[in-house]
Amino acid sequence: MNRNLLALVCALGLWLPGLPVNAASAPPLSEVKVLKVESPACGFEDITPGQAQTRCDHSGANIKVYVLEVGYGRQPHVTLDGFEVDGTRSPVCAFSNGNLNDCSSRTKVVGYLYIFDLKGKQEGTFSYSNVSINAPGNRMSTQLYIK
Repeated sequence: MNRNLLALVCALGLWLPGLPVNAASAPPLSEVKVLKVESPACGFEDITPGQAQTRCDHSGANIKVYVLEVGYGRQPHVTLDGFEVDGTRSPVCAFSNGNLNDCSSRTKVVGYLYIFDLKGKQEGTFSYSNVSINAPGNRMSTQLYIK
């Protein structure tokens, strides 16, 4: 009897219309950039597009690097002079005025803000790269020399 019931449920399932899917696919990576470098020596330094190195001499302990990733990546690869660097991430959302902001209210997540702590490393080439989680599977990267 259980087999007959299972066959009936399966047959009916073939005739029932599917439920609509409301989820949109995650946007591919469209931008990665270093936004700021923070240190006790210099405070926050804004990094402008195309800037190859910091203007301020951040050397010393407790340097943090802030990276914006727009879109969705698989797994970021982050190094300072080839040595891996760990960090934390927070979602970023877009509002109607086009500004990026945190996601304190119910809005669409468009990317992530990463904060990397260089943990005693004092200077070098900071590199960040990631690959989109979906088509076209593009790789995006950025780097900055921190002095």
